Amino acid sequence: MERLQKVIAHAGFASRRKAEELISEGHVKVNGKTVKELGVKVSSSDRVEVNGIPVEREEPVYFLLYKPRGVISSVADDKGRKVVTDYLQNIRQRIYPVGRLDFDTSGLLLLTNDGEFANLLMHPKSEVEKVYVAKVKGIPSREKMRSLERGIQLEDGKTAPARAKLLSADKQKQTAIIELAIHEGRNRQVRRMFEAIGHPVMKLKRERYGSLTLQGLKAGEARELTAHEVKQLRVIAQKK
Repeated sequence: MERLQKVIAHAGFASRRKAEELISEGHVKVNGKTVKELGVKVSSSDRVEVNGIPVEREEPVYFLLYKPRGVISSVADDKGRKVVTDYLQNIRQRIYPVGRLDFDTSGLLLLTNDGEFANLLMHPKSEVEKVYVAKVKGIPSREKMRSLERGIQLEDGKTAPARAKLLSADKQKQTAIIELAIHEGRNRQVRRMFEAIGHPVMKLKRERYGSLTLQGLKAGEARELTAHEVKQLRVIAQKK
């Protein structure tokens, strides 16, 4: 059983607060009867409508996790190290990460039990942009920054065009903070790209995935995606 406003919000109809307003103003029906009380809970067998439109609750679940550094992007580890699912222990569905972030990389990671959705996002032709912020050794020249954007020749082929932006540079410490946006998802790709131009990564964080960000989350925290967010990712990933 879930609170009615939560069900409406998770379906992507509105934010939790807006859903509460819709209920209070009489725009919501449960099993054909108008409900104006915010404390009402509904089950998966109840029929919920907002302004006459059925609210469809799907069994698949989708989560966004702010993965901390030093955590394995897996559901288990034979060495007993901490894994990403340790941060979502109260989820009854069997979820797993969509792709991975390296042990030493922090940032945005999706988890789901929807295999079709995960495969769509991880497909080589997926157009979902992933934005990373890296602290690197040395300060890359303009030409090296342009080479990141044009594509870097790695052992498994040349990388696709990317966007690179120098956010800051510390001449005294000889380090730089760079934002890099890519569409691909090769193993350790960002680290290998920077190594290829002679500026190895000291610290790496994925800050954006499509339209999703880490806003409102601290390292180790997670939240469930709305149906609207899931739909947005599907639309972006399917663009060829």
